[in-house]
Amino acid sequence: MLLVEQERQTMSEEIHYNKDADGIVTLTFDSVGQSANTMNAAWQDAFEAAVARLGTEDGLTGVVLASAKKTFFAGADLNEFLDAEPDAEMVFSWAERAKAAMRKLEKLPVPVVAAINGAALGGGFEICLACNRRIVADDPRAVVGTPEVTIGLLPGGGGCVRLPALIGLEKALPVLLEGKPVKPAAALKLGMVDEVVASADDLVPAAKTWIKANPDAHAQPWDQRGFRYPGGDATAPNIRQVATFAPTMLFNKTRGLMPGPEKILDIAVNSMRMGFDSALRVESRGLAGLLAGPHSRAAISTFFFGMQAIKGGKVRPQGDRWKAGSAAVLGAGMMGGGIAWAHASSGLPTVLKDMELAKAEKGKAYSEGLAAKRVGQGRMTEDQQSQLLSLITPADQDSYDGTDLIIEAVFENIDLKEKVIAETFPKLGPDGIYGSNTSTLPISILAQACPEPERFIGLHFFSPVDKMKIVEIIMGEKTSQETLRKAYDYVQQIGYMPIVVNDSRGFFTSRVFGTFLDEGFQLLRDGMNPVAIERAAWKAGMPVGPFDIQDQVSQELSRKVRQTHKMLDERLGVQSGFGTYNTASAEIVDQMCEMGRRGRNWDNAGCYDYPEGGPKTLWPGLSQFQKGNMEISGDDAVDRLLYRQAIEALRCYAEGVITTEVEGNIGSIFAIGFPAWTGGALQFCRFHGVAAFKKRADELAAAFGERFTVTDEMIAKLEESTRQAA
Repeated sequence: MLLVEQERQTMSEEIHYNKDADGIVTLTFDSVGQSANTMNAAWQDAFEAAVARLGTEDGLTGVVLASAKKTFFAGADLNEFLDAEPDAEMVFSWAERAKAAMRKLEKLPVPVVAAINGAALGGGFEICLACNRRIVADDPRAVVGTPEVTIGLLPGGGGCVRLPALIGLEKALPVLLEGKPVKPAAALKLGMVDEVVASADDLVPAAKTWIKANPDAHAQPWDQRGFRYPGGDATAPNIRQVATFAPTMLFNKTRGLMPGPEKILDIAVNSMRMGFDSALRVESRGLAGLLAGPHSRAAISTFFFGMQAIKGGKVRPQGDRWKAGSAAVLGAGMMGGGIAWAHASSGLPTVLKDMELAKAEKGKAYSEGLAAKRVGQGRMTEDQQSQLLSLITPADQDSYDGTDLIIEAVFENIDLKEKVIAETFPKLGPDGIYGSNTSTLPISILAQACPEPERFIGLHFFSPVDKMKIVEIIMGEKTSQETLRKAYDYVQQIGYMPIVVNDSRGFFTSRVFGTFLDEGFQLLRDGMNPVAIERAAWKAGMPVGPFDIQDQVSQELSRKVRQTHKMLDERLGVQSGFGTYNTASAEIVDQMCEMGRRGRNWDNAGCYDYPEGGPKTLWPGLSQFQKGNMEISGDDAVDRLLYRQAIEALRCYAEGVITTEVEGNIGSIFAIGFPAWTGGALQFCRFHGVAAFKKRADELAAAFGERFTVTDEMIAKLEESTRQAA
């Protein structure tokens, strides 16, 4: 009796149980001490108790699932899994327990309706799938979906099995494999929900009205005799075609590096060929295998907890939120035009200034092209296009007195930047901040051109700005915490992701990125075929190969950056050590520039040839730079490309250029394309274990040079952050 009372007390706290005069019970999820409902241990106990009580409820006519939170349900509590370091058996038992309660819910002899007031994602949407009807509020925040694939997992609460049974395999696979949240109207069209009501207040009344009108609608389609899958059963020609070609298409996308999508596809397809309950059990085994493995733990650490930390301002100084009301971008080239687009897209009025009005207007034309493309795609109305473009004002004069934000985005030349900064800083408003969009030049040195260096900060955007939604914020020696706070808020204001780094030659992203380009040339110099090098980068999971991206960056820019830092060394009387190990790049890039192969945008020639009207092909002349005749295996090439970057990231961490692993991982993935399957350049060090990482690095150093050396200080930094996290 005491146990029953304890269960009812837990249930009343986590799930409110209310029965009305018509016999309809509303279960309202309200996880204690949390802003969102999650499948933690307390909720699991409460849900089982609630379902058991429903099974014995006299006069029960229907059930409504609702939420007392702003969201409906957020899914599993990932903290519990990572804290416990789950093994496969533990995860399997957890999944089976959750499914057993859901299965009992959907087998109740009365209709069950989900009243979705806000986001229902992951396990939250899987609860909805176990209902007979899903009603959602017409609110863009009331999204539904299965995002588990984005953190290396699969929907383990029945999503891989129920969703194909509900809407058909062809419709379900994109939802399961892409993990994108689906808004109410789109969800209704897909069949993921059955009804959209005007507001959250209309949900429960609509649910009860439907229950009263459909008292016998309590059997799920897949539990009814003669059930057939929407869009075709397993033997249908279109489904057989999907099952045949989908694995190849998926491999081309994931390159076999991400087990989650492959497991989702396998379970979803095979669920159509076996009994429903057997398919649910297979799904549980799949989840157990993934969650106990390194891929999901890396993805959860970075893409769930890491992203939460960045968005929540983990490294943002305390203080009131700041919002820029006006801005000026100096330099209307590719970067300046892209920054102006980012500003206008977020509603920030911006003066786009260049030396000549025609150049400024050309910079605005970049935004005009992007907007026109969106209008053509139906993603923007003509009125929205006009409103956006009206926020960009081309200028050839300094007509932005008192502006909140100035971003200098002129060419990467220190003399030019210092001149522009000194001339334009007085235009800044009294509470404004001044940012330099530089990829390698020290912020502390540029700040010497400012009368108030504490209001000067680095704001490093990435190209193309409209797609690369991340900004590297660089602290100078005299940059104030107030300026950092405002910069952080500004980056989030325009919808981009901020990572904060300390001043250094090349900062963080450019230093790590440079090692990827250099290692491609190192492999070439050692005698590896250029085609095999590009292929190794593909197999590693990099977006493109080192020669391809070098042509996009341009050999000319790489040469000028190196010359600038050489000049800086002479000016300051110190050797910075910037790019010390990038010897192959320095040698080969300079020679290519002298040959008139300065990159695609300079000479339409570089590591690749770019014939008019035809596909690009690797330049045969690359072979002249081969000096060695090493037999380099594909695995060694992959490791060299990845370990070079990871070791440089670890060096930056040990030196204090980056101060958190979160920013190192997020920055490496979203800014320079380090493979997502690793969880990031620093998480890669932990992927196989720190000891194993060090051992492999030592092997590479012995075979290929000291650039692969991992010092005791680097390892100590990882161990220190491990203790702090614990």
